[in-house]
Amino acid sequence: MSNDVEREVLKMYEGSRPNEDDLFETSHVNHVAWSLAAVFGLAVIWLCIALVNAENQRNALVNNMCPDQVFNTGVDKKCLVTVSSRDHWWEHLWYGVTHVRPEVSDARR
Repeated sequence: MSNDVEREVLKMYEGSRPNEDDLFETSHVNHVAWSLAAVFGLAVIWLCIALVNAENQRNALVNNMCPDQVFNTGVDKKCLVTVSSRDHWWEHLWYGVTHVRPEVSDARR
């Protein structure tokens, strides 16, 4: 009779035993994939910032917004760093993304 009681008591506490299969924590997250996604995301952001800066300076040069005060054909490089040739940064990004090839003027044809 005592064996039945002991069996019942052991059966009650069977669920509280630690699962030795999960004793050592393992991660099911693919860290390489998330790291590559983060690196590519940061690279895209960096390239967009570079494109906005380049398009801002290109547009300023095309519209002659930074002429040199001393030489008529020169360009003021300090002005190119601080010029804002469009109202918003996203306008530079949109123009740079949608206009991949340079525009050909009639004088070059």
